[in-house]
Amino acid sequence: MNRTASALPRVTDLALASACLCALLVERAGAAAELGARLGPAVALSVVVAGALATRRTAPLASYLAGSTALATEALLDLGSAVSPYANLIGLYSLGLHASRDRARLGPFVALVAMAAYFSGPGGGGTYPAIPAGVLFVWLLGWALGYGTARRLEERDTARLLLRRQAVTQERTRMARELHDLVGHTVNVMLVQAGAARRLLDRDPRRTREVLTELEHTGREALDELDRVLGLLRRAPDPADLPPDEPVLQPGLADLPRLTGRIGQAGIRVRVSIDPGVSALPRSIDVSAYRIVQEALTNTVKHARARSADVTVRRLGDVLDIEVSDDGRGAAVGYSPGRGLLGITERVSMLGGRVEHERGALGGFRLHAALPIP
Repeated sequence: MNRTASALPRVTDLALASACLCALLVERAGAAAELGARLGPAVALSVVVAGALATRRTAPLASYLAGSTALATEALLDLGSAVSPYANLIGLYSLGLHASRDRARLGPFVALVAMAAYFSGPGGGGTYPAIPAGVLFVWLLGWALGYGTARRLEERDTARLLLRRQAVTQERTRMARELHDLVGHTVNVMLVQAGAARRLLDRDPRRTREVLTELEHTGREALDELDRVLGLLRRAPDPADLPPDEPVLQPGLADLPRLTGRIGQAGIRVRVSIDPGVSALPRSIDVSAYRIVQEALTNTVKHARARSADVTVRRLGDVLDIEVSDDGRGAAVGYSPGRGLLGITERVSMLGGRVEHERGALGGFRLHAALPIP
């Protein structure tokens, strides 16, 4: 497909050059008696004029220079042709269309010089039915048409490239956010469990076995989640494109008990209050609310050294209100948000909501998000 598409312009240019050469040779054959001994030079110049069209895409400036030189030589030697000027016009248009911006801008100057040489010869003015100023205007118009078309194509390609780069950047951000949300939480819980097992190893082997069993279970869940998200990214960028029997890849608020159970295994008591009015939420809101709570609790496990955390989810009119707070050490003054909080901010912004995070009034850390419900 690509090979055929790339060969087509070359075949087209060869066909154009061949057709032009045939027309020139027919014209030269009809004037053979009049040309006499000059027939050979006339045919040679015709070959140059027509042959320049064969490379009008690959070497537009060199092709136009060769064609213009041959055209001017025809006029100076009184070997003018009615076909050659039109071949030269195609060459000038091609120069504006296919040459680089700097080389294409040489077109009007080359055309002006060639036109002056053409009309200064004995065979120049008499073989073309227009005055030099009119001919020059038409030639410059042809160049301008090619040059303007090329610049519009450049702008279109640049816009497409920027859109493609933007799409790739957005997709990479989405992939990073999904992997962070799906795996980061579980890995942090596993680290806490591993630390607990290390501390209990010598003094409470039985409890150590229980913690290690929980750690194994958590690790298997993490691998399952990683496998599911990689499968999603590889096969179906949009969860709606998944087959009906595909496992649920995006949890919602109904999955909070499993989430808080993990946090409990890490030694943090989580109290959850969910307003019954939040049922039947749009899928995007439901998933985002779960991810916000998940990331907030992950930060509690990872940074807060908290003993307990509170999660409140309620509906206030057309807004889903989410608040997660803990009794840990809180954030330092002037802290910078990490990847998790930045991911929450991205999610909330995409949904047109707002988010704030700060030290709690009585210590610890507090995150508050408000998501508009369509």
